[in-house]
Amino acid sequence: MDTYVSILLWVIPGFMVMMTFEILYGHFTNKQTYTFMDTLSSLSSGITNILKDSLGLVVVILSYPYILDSIAFFDLESSILLYFVAFVCIDFASYWNHRLNHKVNIFWNRHIIHHSSEEFNLACALRQSISAWIGFGALFLIPAAFFGVPPEIIALLAPLHLFAQFWYHTQHIGKLGFLEYIIVTPSQHRVHHAINPIYIDKNLSAIFCIWDRVFGTFQEELDDEPPVYGVLKPVNTWNPLLINFQHAFNVIQDAYNTSSLKDKFRIWFMPTGWRPTDVIDKFPRNIIKDPHTRSKYGPNYSFFLKFVAVFHFVSINFLVYFFLSNFSIVEDDFKLLFGIIIFIAVFGFTSLLDLYKWAPYFEMIRSFMSILVLYYINDQYLLTNYNSEFTLMILYFILSIIISTIIIFYKNHVLIRFGNKIT
Repeated sequence: MDTYVSILLWVIPGFMVMMTFEILYGHFTNKQTYTFMDTLSSLSSGITNILKDSLGLVVVILSYPYILDSIAFFDLESSILLYFVAFVCIDFASYWNHRLNHKVNIFWNRHIIHHSSEEFNLACALRQSISAWIGFGALFLIPAAFFGVPPEIIALLAPLHLFAQFWYHTQHIGKLGFLEYIIVTPSQHRVHHAINPIYIDKNLSAIFCIWDRVFGTFQEELDDEPPVYGVLKPVNTWNPLLINFQHAFNVIQDAYNTSSLKDKFRIWFMPTGWRPTDVIDKFPRNIIKDPHTRSKYGPNYSFFLKFVAVFHFVSINFLVYFFLSNFSIVEDDFKLLFGIIIFIAVFGFTSLLDLYKWAPYFEMIRSFMSILVLYYINDQYLLTNYNSEFTLMILYFILSIIISTIIIFYKNHVLIRFGNKIT
């Protein structure tokens, strides 16, 4: 895990540079694909995923080493061939895992965050799940185990395989000629993120598009059918923690409300979006019928609230940087507590962006509690060993309390306008 965190410290700045170039290119060509709050939501989602992965918040019910010991038939020597076989096997596993997420109701909850943005850009690539708590992905790595691929090679290549999927989340690159028959391209992945009927659940491959072509899930991007991005049941929130569990909550509600005992059990494993007949009329949900006439989620914000959003986002990124840069030298209980503080901070500030009336009160409470926890954590560990960083953290939380107080008492002021949730 320390190695993974160290890689993140190099990879994340690279992602930010690429996003900056994409934003500048969009600006100067009048083809901007970014919106302010959506981008903050995407990047905040990336923060939660980093925390979840770094803290190892997953229960593995089927491990790759166990499968390897059980079915390994070949014993390939360490070579370029071994790494190539391993990478292809990881890509094959990714396709079927991805397809499962799209096709089965409960598994869609693990993936909806990635499709939740109504924009399509490099930032939305960082919308990664924190709701995949049960680890069974090794089941799809049976071919790798059959060829005897060592676990350490899987562990090395899996993050690289994930990072290699970042670049094609863009609208600024057209079709790439013969490469369209070999690898997943931006054009193919635009199709995948689209909610147009012809594009739904297509192009599920990660690196090599051969899987889509072989297993019947390939769809070319059509000139007369521009992709419309998002999900058919709009999430209508910037809060990544709410998005991660929104679908599961809806399924739980339907399972509870249906009078059919059979439906209470089968709803979890039915095709994505399936609902019991007796709850559809009683508890209707907004579903996009015509993608080309949908309205995007976008509350009306004052300049003050945009400034508040940037203030929180920059401050939380400072907390994340401290978390990652000191990950290998602090105790596990400190990592967990500090990670929880960041999780709650992301939840709080994105709830503020959703203009919930309770959000500024929540922000005051979580900021005050964070000060107490940071001060007393591990016998004033932060204050003793990181005095400057501790001071900046406390300053952030104090300013957060002040800002929340201003919003509470002056929410209707023309310069603030908090609570006018106009979409």
